[in-house]
Amino acid sequence: MADRVLSMLVSALLTLALNATATAAGTQDLQPIIRYESPYHPVVGTRGMVVSQKALASQVGAEILAQGGNAVDAAVAVGFALAVVLPRAGNLGGGGFMLVHLAETGETVALDFRERAPAGATRTMFLDADGNIDQDRYRFSHRAAGVPGSVAGLLLALSRYGTLPRGVVLAPAITLAEKGFELDYDIASAMAARRELLSRTPASRALFFHPDGTMLRAGERWQQPDLAQTLRRIAAAGRDGFYKGTVARLIAEDMAANDGLITEADLAAYEVATRPVTRGRYLGYDVHTMPPPSSGGVHLVQMLNILSHFPLADMGPRTAARYHTLAEAMKLAYADRSVHLGDPDYYAVPERWLTSNRYAAALAQRIDPQRATPAADIAPGTPPAPDSEDTTHYSVMDAQGNAVATTYTLNFSFGNGVVVPGAGFLLNNEMADFSAKPGEPDPFGLIGGTANAVEPGKRPLSAMTPTILLRDGRPVLVTGSPGGSRIITTVLQHILNVAAHGMNPAEANHAPRIHHQWQPDLLYHEPGLSPETRAKLEAFGHTLQLRTSMGSVQAIAWDGERFYGTADPRRPGALAVPVMHAGGTP
Repeated sequence: MADRVLSMLVSALLTLALNATATAAGTQDLQPIIRYESPYHPVVGTRGMVVSQKALASQVGAEILAQGGNAVDAAVAVGFALAVVLPRAGNLGGGGFMLVHLAETGETVALDFRERAPAGATRTMFLDADGNIDQDRYRFSHRAAGVPGSVAGLLLALSRYGTLPRGVVLAPAITLAEKGFELDYDIASAMAARRELLSRTPASRALFFHPDGTMLRAGERWQQPDLAQTLRRIAAAGRDGFYKGTVARLIAEDMAANDGLITEADLAAYEVATRPVTRGRYLGYDVHTMPPPSSGGVHLVQMLNILSHFPLADMGPRTAARYHTLAEAMKLAYADRSVHLGDPDYYAVPERWLTSNRYAAALAQRIDPQRATPAADIAPGTPPAPDSEDTTHYSVMDAQGNAVATTYTLNFSFGNGVVVPGAGFLLNNEMADFSAKPGEPDPFGLIGGTANAVEPGKRPLSAMTPTILLRDGRPVLVTGSPGGSRIITTVLQHILNVAAHGMNPAEANHAPRIHHQWQPDLLYHEPGLSPETRAKLEAFGHTLQLRTSMGSVQAIAWDGERFYGTADPRRPGALAVPVMHAGGTP
């Protein structure tokens, strides 16, 4: 009952926030996180901060920091804890990206643990006899699963950059799975909404349903003994506890029995990629973000570069002129995404050109301040001669100056709905992020080309955008979001609200968001745009479509003395947990 009341309260507060009168645009003196005149206040900590989509996972991370662990130790603990308490997105059977800033060296590293296509994958594997996409096979079959990368990615981060033993870091997740936790209204309702998906296999029914066929309900204690055993194997044997031995055999056997493609050899061969960080600069901030096969970082920098040619602060944060300018920049970037982005190990992504100031200046010239350019009139740019919807994000910072931004996913909510028998975790359906038929939209409506076609061993294109902003070499904002195709624009707007409009990170989270992805030619918006603003946008030529919410930013800012955490109220259950002093949380 308490969870239901909390969820209703959060939803009510969000509605009020999105319709509240905006605080006037702030100064550009690069000190946005110490503004307190806003009605929205971030959580304050002095020794570190953890923000995630689930309170239990945030508390796990804060306890790891309080025990003397660093930001990476805490981030890995949160990742494994979310695999227990957020089954719709937290995962062992999926993949993602982690951005790590190391205080000791001043280096930022990008870890790519995106899923990979199995060796048996083919370009036409999701087409029927007539050459059309078989949507059920593409989205919900065993073949929709790519080789999982989350376990390998989290463990690699821990071994390279962490300080605590693996068993200590995994212990909270094991306890949550073994002893159970009270199921909250958010997860219980998400399960109920996907009842059909979660009842497709015996193992899924055993995990999410009672023996009498009724679903788990809010307030019930949920224990996951198979998942606890899998976590114990990982704690004991590291990556071999997942990619070899019993767990690998259970995955491969289930695949073989259900026309899936992942084999024990695919699992044993999985490797995490360390990528060069995508970098940009905006209003005095150094922007460090995720490189391909994420499209998020490239197009975040591209849009920031375009928008640097416009006086957004003078326009104000909620004006039609500002929203119009953002939407036009979004269209240009998403048009380029449809052709130029893919796995850099298989396709030469023209990243330097896409993120160049020269190209951004040319694109900025194409934006008419009084008229929306129809999507049909926008074509992807031509480079010069060679020279997923239920994802989750969490952010961690520690007192030493280390920072971690992690976004990982199963793709759809609860992935393909398939629980590995005897292993207790869901599989992803990330193969649906490949272009099953180049030129046709994916499940998020995004157009893709041959750069993102299915190939064995390839990683599908993603929109995940974990990002760290630095000033004078020190992280001052760690941010990211779930939201499928809307991730990039959500992160963009959070950064703009802080950097261009002087909002504190909590205020930035409460501002209404928009999204345009070129195709379809629709400007999506949240509640909170005034009738006058909507009328002006329509007069500019935009076709508006209301969305109840977009994204879920979990962010941390630092002002040189204190950490400011903000958990997005758009998804119930998120929490920012501060560490106030060495040896304990508040």
